[in-house]
Amino acid sequence: MAKAPKKPAGKKSKAKKKLPRPKLTRAQISSIYAHLHSLDPAPRTELNYSNPYTLVVAVALSAQSTDVGVNKATKALFAKADTPEKMVALGEKTVRDHIKTIGLYKTKAKNVIALSKMLIEDFGSTVPNNRDDLIKLPGVGRKTANVVLNEAFGQPTMAVDTHIFRVSNRTGMAPGKDPLEVELNLLRVTPPEYGLHAHHWLILHGRYTCVARKPKCYNCAVSEVCKFRPKTQRPED
Repeated sequence: MAKAPKKPAGKKSKAKKKLPRPKLTRAQISSIYAHLHSLDPAPRTELNYSNPYTLVVAVALSAQSTDVGVNKATKALFAKADTPEKMVALGEKTVRDHIKTIGLYKTKAKNVIALSKMLIEDFGSTVPNNRDDLIKLPGVGRKTANVVLNEAFGQPTMAVDTHIFRVSNRTGMAPGKDPLEVELNLLRVTPPEYGLHAHHWLILHGRYTCVARKPKCYNCAVSEVCKFRPKTQRPED
């Protein structure tokens, strides 16, 4: 019988990356989602859009910018161009003029035109409904793709931004050293019945309650479960 070939020396099979253990039980994590659900049963993105295409553009523009700022910039832009063809017809300079109030507007304008051309040439002007194709678009990364898949196509994805990263680590529900670790941990511990709206709840919680510098623990629906210490006290009037 022929001997099996030896594995090359020095090469080891890659073990699956082990994710950090949550500091909360499944029941505690479920209770967090239940509280957030009670506050807002069906949250949506705060970005303004009219179709999957304008959503892709809005989310791509929101990197290192606020949703409020993006909405102001895209109001007139989307009134003129709500399809890839119309956006390409406007041209990069006109797009740049519309979005010059937001950060990195020159690069973003270039990406908007490039992604619009790619949608026309490679996808029949239709926004793809899978991550692999979405991240091929210029200016679209994993986080942007996850937002589009969730908001436009109803997929239970986790778009980990700074708010979700903070909330997940502070509460102990899904710790991680980087956004991908947090995303994978959240997907692992989030009950299926909360999957569709989970990332919106966590974003809104981080944006308005579990804020970066001084979290509003005194006004938090999940403070009793959260592992963050010490809790911040209500400021004196």
